[in-house]
This record gives sequence, structure tokens and C-alpha cells, in this order.
Amino acid sequence: MAPVVHGLEQDFADQVDFAYLDIEDPRNDEFKRRYGFRVQPHILLLDGSGEIAQEWVGLVSGEELEAALQAIVTEG
Repeated sequence: MAPVVHGLEQDFADQVDFAYLDIEDPRNDEFKRRYGFRVQPHILLLDGSGEIAQEWVGLVSGEELEAALQAIVTEG
């Protein structure tokens, strides 16, 4: 998943902020509780208000992620 996400990060660098959290890092415990982050990969797409627009737990295709990012960028 990492190569796909990093590629999308380059494609959307000026439109989307990407953040990566390590499930093993205790500094992320609050985030894990808030969003139910229990396994990797777990991808959250947040809108401009910080609300979850879409969520994927487990593997997801690059095409699906790209379409979701494009939709959220287009919505503004």
C-alpha cells in the first residue's frame, strides 16, 4: 500500500495533506481510540472540516483511492 499512497501523495501534494500514523506508537493512542484504528492499513479520508469522508480498512486499489481523492478535491 505504501508505494500507492506515496505516489498519490506526490500527485495531490498541493491539494491534500497526508499524515501517516504508526499503530505501534503510543503517541497515537488518542487517534486510534477516536477513529477505531486497529489494523494497518487503515486509511481515512477527512474532508475540510475534519469529518470522515471515506474510510478503508485493509487493502484498497490505487484507482479507488485516486477517485476518492479527486472527488474530495473537486468538492472543495
